Amino acid sequence: MKKLFAEFFGTFWLVFGGCGSAIFAAGFPELGIGFAGVALAFGLTVLTMAYAVGHISGGHFNPAVSLGLWAGGQFPSKDLLSYIVAQLIGATLAAGALYVILGNGDVGGFAANGYGDLSPGNFSMTSALLAEFLLTMFFLLIILGSTNERAPKGFAPIAIGLGLTLIHLISIPITNTSVNPARSTSQAIFAGSDYTSQLWLFWVAPIAGAIVAGFIHKALFSKE
Repeated sequence: MKKLFAEFFGTFWLVFGGCGSAIFAAGFPELGIGFAGVALAFGLTVLTMAYAVGHISGGHFNPAVSLGLWAGGQFPSKDLLSYIVAQLIGATLAAGALYVILGNGDVGGFAANGYGDLSPGNFSMTSALLAEFLLTMFFLLIILGSTNERAPKGFAPIAIGLGLTLIHLISIPITNTSVNPARSTSQAIFAGSDYTSQLWLFWVAPIAGAIVAGFIHKALFSKE
């Protein structure tokens, strides 16, 4: 139960901090946050929570990460469903809190993910699918590599946080950056049916990329 609460709070903070910065950056451009600031915010949410509760649950905060670690032989099958449920609840409640804070304000895209007309740069479904697949794959390779027993101790959260920042710098114009099905689901719920109809891509591509990364790490980089 402690692990599930850690996943709940970690995912809540990632969505509240990361998506919150994106929502207010879009709504108040005069603040000058910009997408570089949003990218940094997502990286900082993971970095801070990885140190805060990562030692309790492993600091997944993302269904794709849990499945990628499982594919890499670093996470047991019996805990997969409960972790994913905790992550989805945390993400959805965080999105709900942001919705309430906005009040009667125009939520716009609510930092949701999309392709085609819903892509910030009008990128196609194929572009979005490939970007989300590749970026999640490399995100998992960073996680698996930096948490390996042979890696320097205590630095994994820094590598993971910086990795997520770079991922957002690359893909905010393409899809508004998912690499996290829980984050995508929570925002789509409040953004409307146009976004929920595209939600499938932000489950399929990140999970596929994460599982491929798990198999790659297990085959090429594990000691066994």
